Amino acid sequence: MLKGKTVVLAVTGSIAAYKIPNLARMLLKAGASVQVLMTKNAANFINPITFESLTSRRCLIDTFDRNFQYSVEHVALAKEADIVLVAPASANVIGKIASGIADDMLTTTVMACPCKKLISPAMNHNMYHNPIVQDNLEKLRRFGYTVIEPDNGMLANGDSGDGRMPEESVLFEHILREIACPHDLKGRRVLVTAGATREAIDPVRFISNHSSGRMGFALARAAMYRGARVTLVAAHTEAAPPPFVDIINVESAEDMFSAVTELSGEQDVIIKAAAVSDYTPVTVSGSKMKKSDGTLTLELRRTPDILKYLGGHRRPGQVICGFSMETEDLLENSRKKLISKNCDMICANSLRQDGAGFGTGTNIITIITRDGDTALPLMTKDEAAHRILDEILRRL
Repeated sequence: MLKGKTVVLAVTGSIAAYKIPNLARMLLKAGASVQVLMTKNAANFINPITFESLTSRRCLIDTFDRNFQYSVEHVALAKEADIVLVAPASANVIGKIASGIADDMLTTTVMACPCKKLISPAMNHNMYHNPIVQDNLEKLRRFGYTVIEPDNGMLANGDSGDGRMPEESVLFEHILREIACPHDLKGRRVLVTAGATREAIDPVRFISNHSSGRMGFALARAAMYRGARVTLVAAHTEAAPPPFVDIINVESAEDMFSAVTELSGEQDVIIKAAAVSDYTPVTVSGSKMKKSDGTLTLELRRTPDILKYLGGHRRPGQVICGFSMETEDLLENSRKKLISKNCDMICANSLRQDGAGFGTGTNIITIITRDGDTALPLMTKDEAAHRILDEILRRL
């Protein structure tokens, strides 16, 4: 995802520096070129050789080191960088950057970089909440820096409180959100539904389906990477939800219908990827089941048709995309759904094809529009999500 991107990791004097080699490894695995800068104090917590072994690049510490590749090292690196992450960011370095002080290789390079800059504070709880530190962080926000809020938890001195640097995976996601994709959906509002609704029969049993929510989550994640403001209405799922999206958890089809219809008028794009149960049990004489002749009979009624409602109440310029999963006559039935639900697109996939459908990391999708069909080959659900968004973007 980060092929051709250069990430500068600026490491300051904090015990949390031990997390950064793993972050560097994650970035390298994603295809990025990683350059590490360290303060002299940071070198007391972790050896620069660790970073040099991982990145195959010299770890830069001393501004006046003559053993370097460029004539003016910090300027050359500033031109190369796509993003800078200062992590862990000590109170000292936060104060220096906020005050425009550039007296070492790290602060000089950060000052020279015109790219996006992230700051991840890591320090004692009381130090983090010191009004001077908070004022410096607010000043950085005003100048366009993104401050990654620290976690609350056990700190290096054994105390619990704010100031704990987030895990490497969180820092990695912050970097992906900024540079993984062009922000061609910036300013757009996208609503995605995902997962399997559950219709209660009694306190123990329910009607549902095998949807894992992975395709919906992949679409929400891809839209977020591309700059959209994403709302995810999630029923039961088996995957971890994507970060940086607004999540509304629901249980039944009625719950999902209420959430979606309440939000639909504000959205530029609506993608219904959830597998909604078609029927819900009806309560009859205080029970949802009747026993006769040794068998249990369950009376059912249809759940709301969310996609049809959206198609019938769409606002001008809104793009609506639905999903169709069929075992027979996939394309014909999906084309009928495109018309009957008044959608712009239907993403059709078959339960009969290996690598497609529920519970897999891959999918085989045919994008159906009024202009024709586009058959996608077997690909990961993340890749398929971006192809679907490409088609949506052409219609905005």
